[in-house]
Amino acid sequence: MAMTALEGKVSEKVKALIDPETGLSFGDMELIQSVKETESGVVQIDFLPTSPFCPIAFKFAEDIKATAKEVVGVKKVLVYVHNHAMEDQINKTINRE
Repeated sequence: MAMTALEGKVSEKVKALIDPETGLSFGDMELIQSVKETESGVVQIDFLPTSPFCPIAFKFAEDIKATAKEVVGVKKVLVYVHNHAMEDQINKTINRE
């Protein structure tokens, strides 16, 4: 299925984020698994941290959310980390309204 225009813009922006440890973009590191517009203006982003114990996975989630919110047309952003030791806590905290 083709990406919506909003998914494309959000995907481009979050994949351009830079990992401070490696200097590589999230896109180059393939951290962003998917960007889906679940309803008009609501975007869900799934990502994998660099390791199950990545100490900055929460910061990555915050950065992804803040960056996605900058895209015109985005009303709400949900970010989900996968394959991380603290994924439940991170996902609950980052998506709290």
